Amino acid sequence: MGATQTVADEDFRAEIRRWLELNLVGRFAHLRGKGGSGKEHEEFEARRDWNRHMADAGWTCVAWPEEFGGRGLSLAQQVIFHEEYARADAPARVNHLGEELLGPTLIAHGTPEQRARFLPKILAVEELWCQGYSEPGAGSDLANVATKALREGDEWVVNGQKVWTSLAQQAQWCFVIARTVPGSVRHAGLSYLLVPMDQPGVEVRPIVQLTGTSEFNEVFFDDARTDADMVVGAEGDGFRVAMATLGFERGVSTLAQQIAFRRELDAVIATARRTGAAEDPVLRDRLAKAHMELEVIRQHALRTLGGEQGHQASVAKLLWSQWHRSLGELAMAVSGPEGLTVGDGYGLTDLQTLYLFSRADTLYGGSDEIQRNIIAERVLGLPREARP
Repeated sequence: MGATQTVADEDFRAEIRRWLELNLVGRFAHLRGKGGSGKEHEEFEARRDWNRHMADAGWTCVAWPEEFGGRGLSLAQQVIFHEEYARADAPARVNHLGEELLGPTLIAHGTPEQRARFLPKILAVEELWCQGYSEPGAGSDLANVATKALREGDEWVVNGQKVWTSLAQQAQWCFVIARTVPGSVRHAGLSYLLVPMDQPGVEVRPIVQLTGTSEFNEVFFDDARTDADMVVGAEGDGFRVAMATLGFERGVSTLAQQIAFRRELDAVIATARRTGAAEDPVLRDRLAKAHMELEVIRQHALRTLGGEQGHQASVAKLLWSQWHRSLGELAMAVSGPEGLTVGDGYGLTDLQTLYLFSRADTLYGGSDEIQRNIIAERVLGLPREARP
């Protein structure tokens, strides 16, 4: 990517790098490295203040078109922004679901009224969002969604259950896939609804994870309500809109994820040197393999950047999820006996958190089995998998 960057791009890199240097200080200095997968509980309120500080300086929603309050950055500049943010060890942002997923979806598929209502609040980090996709009987296969929404006058009445809902306990709104056409099956009859979380008909139950934290949740809708105009796209066309959101989820911002992966790999290598594991030829080969595979993941991401992702997103998900899970296993292998013990109060090290949380990587965000089916059926044209 660097070979194609212009002088303006390099000036932009210097601008964001300088801003981070000047602002990740004082009351924000302790936030470096805070948050992220398995650690979303860390300094949540302070990280939200940091995100609002970024908003005041115009550093939220940088990829959005200028007419919607963003900076309209080019793809190269978006890459630079995420790279520099990750390299500065800046804290995980609390507004990812609104900024990177729902916002672009509303820009592409929402009504002018929906954009006017929600985009400024996302931009200013005044409203946080969660994603109501997965259900107990519909994990990665959204066509099995059973949550229902029926029209009553000027409102939709929503009933059902969602699961693995990230950060639902902090969110004010949820974008929900629900079946709005009675008797419909599979992909037909689903709608993409925007539902307020702060109402009597919504209950959030945290799920305690292996890491001891609870960023995932169950969400129960019991006659929850939302206005009739809170449908994104056409009624019954929610599956297409949902797929667009997933495409945005696996776009440019994943490059920052890979820089975080690089930092984790460096920590694993440092541990291997400290424990002597780096002298083991088998473990040394595994470390070299992890290094090469991460570079392959990065090059794939750079090659497929831009807009709503299609099957490339499925390939990317398979690549990084398997790599990251393997890195967690490698972290324990090089740690030796110290990887088997924890501190007082179940105090996990960063490498132990990496190992435990990464066990879920091949499941959440679309399981590996589903991604392989997508590639096989939609790209290679193979027969559909038999379904009951």
